[in-house]
Amino acid sequence: MNWADTYISGVGAFLPRTVSVEKAVAKGWYPAEEAELHNLAGAAVAGDVPAPEMALHAAQSALKRSGRAPADLDLLLYASTWHQGPDGWPPHSYLQRHLVGGDVLATEIRQGCNGMFIALELAASYLDATPGRQAALLVAADNYGTPLMDRWRMGPGYIGGDAASALVLTKEAGFARLTSVCTVTVAEAEELHRGTEPLFPPGVTVGRRMSFGARNDQFRQQVMPRTEGTAALFKIQRALMEVVERALDESGIEASDLARVAFMNYSEEIVEQRCMAVLDLPMSRSTWEHGRTIGHCGASDQVLALDRLLATGQLGPGDHLLMLGTGPGVTVSSAVIKILDTPPWL
Repeated sequence: MNWADTYISGVGAFLPRTVSVEKAVAKGWYPAEEAELHNLAGAAVAGDVPAPEMALHAAQSALKRSGRAPADLDLLLYASTWHQGPDGWPPHSYLQRHLVGGDVLATEIRQGCNGMFIALELAASYLDATPGRQAALLVAADNYGTPLMDRWRMGPGYIGGDAASALVLTKEAGFARLTSVCTVTVAEAEELHRGTEPLFPPGVTVGRRMSFGARNDQFRQQVMPRTEGTAALFKIQRALMEVVERALDESGIEASDLARVAFMNYSEEIVEQRCMAVLDLPMSRSTWEHGRTIGHCGASDQVLALDRLLATGQLGPGDHLLMLGTGPGVTVSSAVIKILDTPPWL
């Protein structure tokens, strides 16, 4: 959808220390053949720092940079992909207690790695729906260092990184404008992230490890041989092209006008084949060089990329950034951000 008067006034990030792929291979955590094939460099590892604590740090930074007070906020959306704390406890309540207070409408978004795209669309709609609403705080955070998750074998072509990201979306002018955000769901590919795992009881309740790699293998072995399995994968790629074309069209630009493209922090070949080749753009315009050093950080990849591009001067006034991602469901999302001014905190 096109958004004429929706702006970004603050961005925040929390990235813990990184562990190199070389160390992971030496320790036997990551297969040497995978390291050679995918050319990844490392993953951010938070240790025992809880995801909501990382989210609080990123949110505090984004809010401070935006120049707004917590009382200015009308909405808090918290995106996550993995367990955040005690089951049955909402992680956004932690930010309400320690940062924004209880008068802000808050909820968690469980849309996998595309959670921030969904948050952008919902927040923009919420702010636009009623005059007087001013700002929304969007946060994403995950710590994968838990017994039922192996970050080094999380999925095909990527390793899991721990991080948090945040941005403040406003109706008043900020340093950047959200010109478009689009999401479609390829429901026919729903089994891709489910595999043959039973729906009940939920795996975490019986101590079953989570591996998208294993589920992907199950899909390819048992679903792909069927006609609808192959068709579903083709439809995902077609949907990716469609959401990109729609976002670019709504933003009034061509792919060649993009200064940078932030895809998911996947392997070099995946980023090139699924993303940059589709846009007919060189890898130098991608954010892969940094993404390969921190791992796939759940719903935070694209916002982390935005934060780093701004901090390093790789995005400036007049530049357009395309953010693109896929998530379980299978959802395919894209967003275009136009940089209007140099952020005041730089």
